[in-house]
Amino acid sequence: MRERSLLDLDDLTSAEITGILERARRFHDDPPPRNLLRDVCVVNLFFEASTRTFTSFAIAEQRVGADVVALPPGSSSLGKGETIADTAITLAAMGVRVIVTRHPESGFPYRLAESFAGHVINAGDGRHAHPTQALLDLLTLQTEFGKIAGLRVALVGDILHSRVARSNILGLIALGAEVTLVGPHTLLPEAMQRDGVRIARDLDAVLPHIDALMLLRIQRERIAAAVLPSLDDYARNYRLDARRLEALAPGTIVMHPGPYNRGVELTEDVFAFPGWRYAQQVSHGVFVRMAVLDFLVNGAA
Repeated sequence: MRERSLLDLDDLTSAEITGILERARRFHDDPPPRNLLRDVCVVNLFFEASTRTFTSFAIAEQRVGADVVALPPGSSSLGKGETIADTAITLAAMGVRVIVTRHPESGFPYRLAESFAGHVINAGDGRHAHPTQALLDLLTLQTEFGKIAGLRVALVGDILHSRVARSNILGLIALGAEVTLVGPHTLLPEAMQRDGVRIARDLDAVLPHIDALMLLRIQRERIAAAVLPSLDDYARNYRLDARRLEALAPGTIVMHPGPYNRGVELTEDVFAFPGWRYAQQVSHGVFVRMAVLDFLVNGAA
């Protein structure tokens, strides 16, 4: 029987998501022994540049005692004609138990998991999914408000090309939050509306009625020129600045998965806002990834 993987949050039940968040909180408050993954070999296979996710996984793997190998794309044989299946079989034969992978192609981790006998963790695939980012965002919300059910959360910006948005939508709905997506038609088509998710075009009308605002970067590297809006128009309609911060209800928090574009989706005023939670998100990422590794390798108990 093939080992369990985390490819997106729909791989988990709502109870399992809650359990991972609880485990991450425990690890934050009471660091676990550094032998949870003793003698477990983890390979980090990243085909895209990454600061937060790569470093966060590396720290998490070390803290749970795994044997960590970083395999840069140029070091693998995929460029020599080796298939994904070949790579998976080879790494498993060497005793690798976990592969953490990021790739610009949507679906790459799924194809890897089909041939790998161990656990695959999706650290971001194209425009599709980024489950551990969504989990750390959920942990940030839960830490702030003590719950997620009933929270009103708005995701603003380039929803169409955002793997972070897709995974967050799954997690927020699973745990009972009310989700509003905000953006221009070219970056947020009406087809993205679904049960539990509403679409809005007017950010100013949404701001007073939410508990949390998640800003998303315009994914210029993934956008066709024909749908890329004028940055001036985008900033005028969707940038969070001093005026819009004043419209937020007391206690509202602002989040961003990073990296953020100063002057595009936010201004410098946001960094001084008491509800700015970017640093907390980054910090939570380490504990969430420790919890995911422990959950997959050692089980739910």
